[in-house]
Amino acid sequence: MEALRQDDPRRFGLYRTLTRFRETAAAVQYLAHGTDPDGLVVVTAARPELAALPAFRRRFHAEARTADRLAGGWVDARPATSADGSEDEDLLWTASAYVPALTLAEAVDLAGPLPERAVRILGAGIAETLSRVHATGAVLQGLAPRTVLLAADGPRLTAFGPLGAAADAEARPGGQLSVRLGYLTPEQVAGKEAGPASDLFVLGLLLAYAATGSTPLADGPAAEAAERIANTEPRLDAVPDALRELVARCLAKDPADRPTAGTVAAELALEGAAGLAKGGWLPGLLAAAVAEQRARARKAAVAASADEAGANVDAPAEAAVAEADVPDVQDAVPAASEDTPQDPASLTPHRDTRTAQLGVIDHQAPRPDRATTQLSMPPEPPAQLPGQGQRAALPAAPLVPLPRALPAAGPAEPHTAAAPPAPAGRMAVDRRTLLIGAAAGAAGLLAGGGAVLAFGSGDDAEPTVDAKPAPGPSRPVVAGLPPQPRWIYTHPASEPAPLTAALWNERLLVLTGDTHASAVDLNTGRRIWESPDAAKGQAALAAGKEFCFVAGPSEFLWLSAKDGRVAHRVAYADGFEGAPHLSVRGLVGSAGPQLWFTGSHQVTVKAPKPKKGKKPGKDRQVVKSYLFGYDIVQRKELWRTPVPTGRGPAAPVYRLVAIRPDAVVVRQDRLTLTPADVKAAKGKALFRSFDRTTGKQQWAKVFGTAPDAAVSGDADGLLYVAFGDDLRALETPGGRPKWTLNGTPGSSFGTSAEAGALLYTTSSNQEVGVADRETGRLRWRRSTEAVAGGTAPTVTVSGSGGTLLAADPGQVTAFAAADGRRLWKFQDIGAQDPKGATVTARYQVLAYGKSALVRRDRVVYAFPVA
Repeated sequence: MEALRQDDPRRFGLYRTLTRFRETAAAVQYLAHGTDPDGLVVVTAARPELAALPAFRRRFHAEARTADRLAGGWVDARPATSADGSEDEDLLWTASAYVPALTLAEAVDLAGPLPERAVRILGAGIAETLSRVHATGAVLQGLAPRTVLLAADGPRLTAFGPLGAAADAEARPGGQLSVRLGYLTPEQVAGKEAGPASDLFVLGLLLAYAATGSTPLADGPAAEAAERIANTEPRLDAVPDALRELVARCLAKDPADRPTAGTVAAELALEGAAGLAKGGWLPGLLAAAVAEQRARARKAAVAASADEAGANVDAPAEAAVAEADVPDVQDAVPAASEDTPQDPASLTPHRDTRTAQLGVIDHQAPRPDRATTQLSMPPEPPAQLPGQGQRAALPAAPLVPLPRALPAAGPAEPHTAAAPPAPAGRMAVDRRTLLIGAAAGAAGLLAGGGAVLAFGSGDDAEPTVDAKPAPGPSRPVVAGLPPQPRWIYTHPASEPAPLTAALWNERLLVLTGDTHASAVDLNTGRRIWESPDAAKGQAALAAGKEFCFVAGPSEFLWLSAKDGRVAHRVAYADGFEGAPHLSVRGLVGSAGPQLWFTGSHQVTVKAPKPKKGKKPGKDRQVVKSYLFGYDIVQRKELWRTPVPTGRGPAAPVYRLVAIRPDAVVVRQDRLTLTPADVKAAKGKALFRSFDRTTGKQQWAKVFGTAPDAAVSGDADGLLYVAFGDDLRALETPGGRPKWTLNGTPGSSFGTSAEAGALLYTTSSNQEVGVADRETGRLRWRRSTEAVAGGTAPTVTVSGSGGTLLAADPGQVTAFAAADGRRLWKFQDIGAQDPKGATVTARYQVLAYGKSALVRRDRVVYAFPVA
């Protein structure tokens, strides 16, 4: 969920929109409610540029009618559509009851492959619905990882035709509609029409994806995708034995060899999906994520009801914001006089409810409910030539993805169930999607004049010119508006969007992606090199003044900072003595040249010698796991410490909490705890401290915190942990509370950031603040004025310590660190072209010196800060 944007409709018929919920290639989904605040619905609204096409409107209504006919079972009824009466006849939408759920793509990204039982329930539920569709002689063509929901009581289908499952949809000249499907079948590659068996082929792909986390036939060049789909046998070694044969039959090249939907449903769950799902079917992490989503939706509804009770939300926006020049409204905190020094410690804690008035972008645009959400629009990035990369399947033992640069001198950010980075365009093209690129002839649907026809695009993608810095014309600084960026870098549209971004020695911005790593000069904003060897790499760190260290999927790499060439390599498989075929599970953190990571390898344990007259036992394969200390400058292992192997079996996942002069403190991911640790922890978080010199474990403690509660630490032995509504400072290893900072009821604190004697706090009600680390005394607290609920903003302090930047899903807000004055807000709304890409990725802030890099998806802005 994210806050409504300026141009988002505030109403659809009787429904008032609360938040943006999800997006597809053809539509945007909103969480909304009608006259009953408890009756939440999801409104699926067609994108305006597509809704203007008669061909699109006809197919949109046709798929809505299909959904109505299928209502019941694993298809939720739709209480209303735009045809039922709407104040704006141009809006094209349907509404369905809100069911807390994750998409299959979100679930796999969050928790990895599903257990076999969950895969059976998922497949049986889908097959039961397909059986009803096929009984009428129709074809669904609506299956994709983003159209299948995982709810607490079973799966749901949300798309009922090509529009709902489209990987891309666009208007063509002459009123034609081009729709490109994410999953293709052998018969479609051969130019034949899709039939009921085509749905079974796609179901086989979905089952394999759910069971393994990757899509069969997705590996390899995009230009050869058609050949793989038509002629290559899928590799299903990772699919559980009990499911492999059925999945293979679904993926038969000849449609006649595939089973029927009814057969699949019976083989997966003879008692039916609902019967097999009794008692719960989602793994704990997914069930918790669904419950959290339900709570966030409820909070949004309650907040909206409170707003409606205090004001008439139906009043014209012009009554709240006049068309005339908007006068500046000063922040509730008076600005300090330049002649009079002001002691920040003398400020009394209080909350502000007012803000600097932001400039109106477009006087003809719909006014938002609150004037303060009128965020500034940055200069439009330079246009990119068309092109789109394809993400390959992940390796068998991937590194754990990091949400941002590996922490070098402070605690890491909390693990969040964030959606994977989305490349430019409305839909990600990744390992769960089989798209045939332009080089192979993109298969799709062309709807116009009432016809639905297959076509080949024939469009050849041209090489994309590297993005150049594009500073706009200078402008005076206006209260509430962000400063002019020093430069803007736009990642080429022909390449996959970057996965990670990190600063190297305050000279380079290093971006890593599926196809290569690249470096951008921080002085000019120009890309200076790229390295295909570092594809899918993570944690770009400074290995001295000459090399950039990157951890790849199978090896450590040292790249020349000048040209990106590989200077040194250390392969995991044979680079660590006594640990052959090492698998690196995840990077924990770093400080200076020292890096910490976990890894594991298999060893054979010989069976004991049998007693006389007894049969000899069998040798066993055992996984041994370690925490490593490694010097990336000297390129040598410092130490390794045996640690309990997590469930999987694989090395445990540790999240860095604090770096101290003599120790490193981590919290273990609860899904990687051993059964003994789970029992000992009693549902609470487990912390471990390791000696930085020897690697010896100093202590392992449970402090009574929730497993996923936000936590950070400092070099002096304190942990700052979220407890319910409050933030507590705990002494370690004893766990005695030193102070407690009270929060807002119903909210929770996020991960704090330490800077000198101050602690910068953040909470889920979208407030940030500053407290004394020693006493916990609050100096100031301010609201970012984003929609409350969801995750807390991520806080970053500028290099000089003068500016605090808070990044949430919808905006970046800058505050004066000394007194909390709100300086400016920034929102990257993408290109102003109606056909431009809709950006949904989270913001990332990287600070150095007197600059702050604000990155969202493919675009990076270099802002000057105090």
